[in-house]
Amino acid sequence: MMYDMPIAVEADFSVLYEDDGVLAVAKAAPLLMHPTGDKNEPTLWHGVRELLAYELACGGQVSLVNRLDRETSGIVLIAKHAEAARELGRAMQNRQMQKRYLAVVQGWPEWDVAHCAEPIGRMGEVAPTRIYVRQSCQPQGKACATDIRVLRRVPARHGLPALSLVECCPHTGRMHQIRVHLSWLGFPLLGDKIYGGDEACYLDFIEQGWSPQLAARLHFHRQALHAAALSFPWRGDTVHVEAPLPRDMAALVAI
Repeated sequence: MMYDMPIAVEADFSVLYEDDGVLAVAKAAPLLMHPTGDKNEPTLWHGVRELLAYELACGGQVSLVNRLDRETSGIVLIAKHAEAARELGRAMQNRQMQKRYLAVVQGWPEWDVAHCAEPIGRMGEVAPTRIYVRQSCQPQGKACATDIRVLRRVPARHGLPALSLVECCPHTGRMHQIRVHLSWLGFPLLGDKIYGGDEACYLDFIEQGWSPQLAARLHFHRQALHAAALSFPWRGDTVHVEAPLPRDMAALVAI
């Protein structure tokens, strides 16, 4: 298939766990989860369908159980048939899946551990924004909570600001939850085009694509967020899957 490539796409993924009902993969970034609108570019959905061509020919399906942003790397869970999709969907709805993310943020938190329980809602409902999907912490938002722990602090160097590697464990799954909570705490993700402090970065990127000017403003080619671990109930047991920190993020915090 021929694709239009308006912006960078990293279409790689690797298999972390597989049985006859589920598949867990580590997706690269940037990579869309599934086709949207009129975009004609590779997606994780396309790649998984190629991998599971035999299962699909025998009546199987590809159901993406959890979702990651285009620019977030890490673990995605896929159901291979309807029964698995129902079981994993129930587990997701009942908050029986445990997730752990790694993020590189701007700055050095004074705290080592934090718990953020600020409600989140669409920013456009309470304040002006040019980005429809932008979320914000607001009293009338939906309840959510994130546990955060600092793993490493790295001094400014090579044109980069001071950075911290943090672990984030969300208790809920609100849109952009980790990104919004980190920004609200004053430590936005490195490379975050929406919540990094200047939403014009996102608009410029959508209109013009990546540029040297954006590279200078953002310091990183994507939002530095990685879905590193996932535990989920499956057939009376618990499956635990991990995906190592990708090389682009590891280089940011190497000491």
